[in-house]
Amino acid sequence: MTSVLDAATIRTLTADRDLARLSAAVRDHSEIATIDLIAELPATEAAVVFRLLPKAESVDVFDRLDRGTRSDLIAALGTEELTAIFADLDPEDQSRLVDELPAGVATKLLTAVTPADLDAVMAVAGYDRNSIARRMSPTAVLAWIDDTAAEVANRIRDTDVDLADVRLVPVLAPDRTLLGTLDPLELLRCAPGTPIASVMDPVEAVTHTGDDQETAARAALTSGITVLPVCDSEDRLVGIVPIDDAARIIAEADEADFALSGGTQPLYRRYLPTPFHRLARTRVVWLLVLAVSAVLTVHVLEIFESTLTEVVALALFIPLLTGIGGNTGSQAATTVTRALAMGEVGLRDFFRVAGKELTTGLTLGLLLAIPAFAIATPLYGIEIGSVIALTLVLNCPVAAFVGGSIPLVAKACRVDPAVVSTPFISTFCDASGLIVYFTIAITIMGL
Repeated sequence: MTSVLDAATIRTLTADRDLARLSAAVRDHSEIATIDLIAELPATEAAVVFRLLPKAESVDVFDRLDRGTRSDLIAALGTEELTAIFADLDPEDQSRLVDELPAGVATKLLTAVTPADLDAVMAVAGYDRNSIARRMSPTAVLAWIDDTAAEVANRIRDTDVDLADVRLVPVLAPDRTLLGTLDPLELLRCAPGTPIASVMDPVEAVTHTGDDQETAARAALTSGITVLPVCDSEDRLVGIVPIDDAARIIAEADEADFALSGGTQPLYRRYLPTPFHRLARTRVVWLLVLAVSAVLTVHVLEIFESTLTEVVALALFIPLLTGIGGNTGSQAATTVTRALAMGEVGLRDFFRVAGKELTTGLTLGLLLAIPAFAIATPLYGIEIGSVIALTLVLNCPVAAFVGGSIPLVAKACRVDPAVVSTPFISTFCDASGLIVYFTIAITIMGL
């Protein structure tokens, strides 16, 4: 019978020093269940469970942990244990781990690997940190354009890697230029003497080592391929990215974008086991930035203080108008940021995006102005009703333009568009909306 293992059980068995039962319970767990368990435990208890895993399973579990949990586990493990895990990781995983570790620990790990393994790590680490090359793996099996089906099948049969990892075979020219790809299952339908050139799928677009990893990963998932070949500037194959690694890249990017758009830093770990001080640390920086930027809104109100004094009713509609303006800008920013991430728009489309958002914002303003005028006029008079309606008509396109343009400007400045978070855009739209509001009020009401 499979043992039930949870945090309470681990604490009990650890306190009783009953490592035999704990070890048996850990070994009965599936790999996925073990990953979930370690991610939910405090670092010290997670380290106890991790140490009891079989060697082969521990490497797979370590590699599949989220970044935050892995960082906590590294702090709880000894250098010797970490070195043993590091030696069994693939070069791309070793390179990524080196990026996450303190410099002193990373140096110790690198000095413990063989020269051949060190060369492989350094080859991957030499590429830009955000490039797809930092996530590529060596190719398990290659096919050459002059090969026959039998020759490639023998090569697959003789490989020492897990056959489940041979999902696609790149087909190369003699100079290693990528010409096409071959589905290993297709070989089962081929006669032994069938030329590979007659059954391979030609390459329509080549992914290069310098391509952004998120963009390349999204393109891979969209195309439906199982393995993404990566080439150098001369289209010579240098590595591959399995589709599960591409999915991991996108999951990490989406987590970061989602967090940043909400005005916080990504956790990269489970929520409940995260200490409160880590949560506070991810949020406080943006709160300080937004507090400073909100001074602009306060200054605008101060400028128009005399106007508010003359017509107090104008103050009643400030939350409504600033809220609509901020939300309009946030909607536009979210839409354009997603379009950028999916490769649907680029910097060359700035004026098309700006025009589309202005038109969309104007449409939204008109749709909102009609009921606003109809509701406000009987209660506060036609002047205030007109001010509110015109403010919506003018402020919505301004907010949509700002929200849609800022992600493109951020991209042009080599800043992640998600970093220009929704709360920041809301604050900017608040200030511009107030200026429009009071300017219209002064003009119509003669204040």
